[in-house]
This record gives sequence, C-alpha cells and structure tokens, in this order.
Amino acid sequence: MNEPANILIIDDEESMRDSMSQVLRKEGYAVKGAVEGKEGLNLFSRETFHVVFLDLKLPGIKGMEVLSRIKDTSPETPVIIITGYASIESAVEAMKQGAFDYMAKPFTPEELRVVTKRALDGRRLLFENMYLRRELEAKTEFEMVIGKSKVMRDVLEIVRRVSPTESTVLVTGESGTGKELIAREIHLHSLRRQAPFVVVDCGALVETLFESELFGHVKGSFTGAHETKHGRFEVADGGTIFFDEISNIGLNIQAKLLRVIQEREITRIGSSKPIKVDVRILAATNEDLAEAVRKGKFREDLFYRLSVVPIHLPTLRERKEDIPLLVEHFLRKYNKKAKKNIEGVSPRAIRALTEYDWPGNIRELENTIERAVVLSKTNGIDVEDLMYHGISASTGLAGSAGGKYKTLEEMEKEHIKAVLQSQFGNKSRAAEVLGIDRKTLWAKIKKYKI
Repeated sequence: MNEPANILIIDDEESMRDSMSQVLRKEGYAVKGAVEGKEGLNLFSRETFHVVFLDLKLPGIKGMEVLSRIKDTSPETPVIIITGYASIESAVEAMKQGAFDYMAKPFTPEELRVVTKRALDGRRLLFENMYLRRELEAKTEFEMVIGKSKVMRDVLEIVRRVSPTESTVLVTGESGTGKELIAREIHLHSLRRQAPFVVVDCGALVETLFESELFGHVKGSFTGAHETKHGRFEVADGGTIFFDEISNIGLNIQAKLLRVIQEREITRIGSSKPIKVDVRILAATNEDLAEAVRKGKFREDLFYRLSVVPIHLPTLRERKEDIPLLVEHFLRKYNKKAKKNIEGVSPRAIRALTEYDWPGNIRELENTIERAVVLSKTNGIDVEDLMYHGISASTGLAGSAGGKYKTLEEMEKEHIKAVLQSQFGNKSRAAEVLGIDRKTLWAKIKKYKI
C-alpha cells in the first residue's frame, strides 16, 4: 500500500551524490539530487521527501539557511547533515537548529543505510505519536456490546466481508447506534490495522478551520498560523480516516474531499506542493444522504464515491432482544467505574427498559444505566431508579394507557418532557441524557411544541 520513501540529496559533489544514490536505490528508495541550495529548495517545494541529506558547504544559499527553510515548511522531515571532519562543530550547531543527525565524510554504505532507516523510523514514530495524542484526546467512554439479534448478525456479516478490502464504506443509522464503533471494527479487521485510525467529527469542527484540520497548513499561510500543521490526512497516512456525520460538511469542502479521493494527494493551505496520502476512507451519517443529494446539499459524485458499500445500523428498538445483554455489560462497567457493587436489575426494571423505545439508542441506554448505578441507594436497580431518566413505571409499560397503546410520537414527546423536567430545563444536560445532540433536541422540542 505504501509507496517507496522519497529521498533528496543536496550536495555539490557529483561523486558523492552518485555513490549515495546507488546505495539508496538498491534499498528500494526513490532518490533525487540537487547541486545547490536553491535547486534543492525548489525540488523540496514541489515534491514530498521523507528524508533530506544536506551538505552545509554549498554554493549560493548556504546549508544552514536551507535547513532553516526546510524545517519551517516541513518540521517532520528528518534532515541529515553531510560534513567533513573539519566542520563537525557546524554539524553540531545544525542539530541544535533541528537537523536529525550528521554524517562525517567519508562514510560507508552500511552507515548510510543505517542512518536512513533510523530517520524514516523517526518520522513514522512522530506521526504515530501525533495520532496517539489525538486518540487520547478524542477517546470516549461509549461502547456497544454486539448482541445476538438477527439484524446485528447481518450487519456483522457485512463488516466481516468488507473489512479486508479497500472499499469505502458509508455507515448510516440514528444517533447513538454505534456508527463509529462499526468503523473501528472495520479498521481493526483490515490490512491497515497496524496503522492509525483517525476520526474527523464533521459536526464539531468550525467550517472556517475545517480545511486546515483536514489538509494542514504551512507556517505564515494565514493570521494565526504560527507553525506548520499536519492535517488529519497526513496523520492517517497508511491507515484509515473516518468522517463522522459527513452530511455536515459544506459543498466547498465536499469538492476538495472528492479530489483527494480521486487523486490520493492533498495540499496544505499556503503551499503548492502536493503530498501523496495512502488512506482508506470510511464515513457515517444519521441523515438521508440520497435526499440531501436531491436537495442539492450534497454532491452526487461524492455520495457515490463514499457509499460503495453501505451499512445501515438498526436502532435499539429494532433489536430489543439485545437490551438485557447491553444492560448487563453497562452494569459491570459502571460498577467498576463507580466502585459500587450493584448486584443486578429487577425483572420489572428489565421489562421497563425493554419496552421503552430509546430515541437516543445505545448511548441513551448507557447513560441511563450509569446514572442508575451512581444514584442507587441499594444493591439493586428497580423501576424507581429509572424514573429519574424519564422511563415510565407503568409496566404495560410506557405503551399502555387505559387499554389504548400510545403512538411512538406520543411516547417520545412524554419522554423528552420528563427528561427536561428531571434536568430542570437544562437542554444540554437533557440532550446528553437522551443521547442526542442539542440540534436534534431543539428540533424535537419545536416539533412537539414542548
């Protein structure tokens, strides 16, 4: 999947460039050479190089200036200084300015191979650390236990078949059904499992900063760009990038995303140099993208590029036989987290949980069990412990009133009102309890005239 590393040698000695090139090409690397600093910088501005070898004594622009310019625009690129014994002090100074290492002439082919591998490993480690930091920042406590229902078995069969391929996948389903978890499962069972899985939350990123987040920017490219920034595509190189709630991106970004899918390269803001990226793209949405296409809000060509393999996740009300398993899992999880010993959930409470229709799906169920565990005054959970969360205690249960079953809309309206009351009208907390975002909650409040 990965292309060979691209290496640039900037040295005015032709014999040095040629001998180094021969050794490195035998190792499978792509190599280009430049005689002077200006030529080297021009090459560097047009192509992506994974390692640069730089002689400090160059005609024209001096080596230290070349190093400074390279590190300004591409701080992740390891620069290895080539120097004579008489210039060791200059090489040490260059390392203080950001050079990766130095090699004193003459050096052996084996020394060249070793330092090149170390530089490439260092560059890869830098990106892995960036990915891990973002993973830790974005990590959530939300989990989904895979149930035994037929609808989930069907979903998992598709996941099993599509994971080893390179196909783009569009995961659809209501909020809280576990779309990100399914995307992670696809990545973990793919050939890219050892590489990063990078999440882009399209609903959380500000439109004006979205392009910088995706593609990165170079130092000084706009007000506030105090340093060169790597975009999510660069961090995900070799792995998988997951666009959550992709329906939220504007048409301008849609066009640029389509170009990345087609060309497999990105360009940082403020730069004209394309950077090759090797990523698999997964996306998710809780909206009808086909309808968004009809309304002109989503590009048809991008829609077809993303939905090569569509996977639709069922709602929790469509897989109610899984609810007791999920409850058991979340009970164990929050017992441990809250350092409590809730022994179980009463049959009446299980019945109430099973008969409730969960507009917030698994996320809402998890929130409900967490709060019940934290607030319970006994060693068990009963219906009364769930009423705080808007779940009715009239077992027949939420559905029956005087022999007449309520409609789903009536039940949803009553539940939203109960949760709002329990949170004293605080819509942010109510949305969290319901397992939906504030925008969705506002829409339902307007719809039901609550």
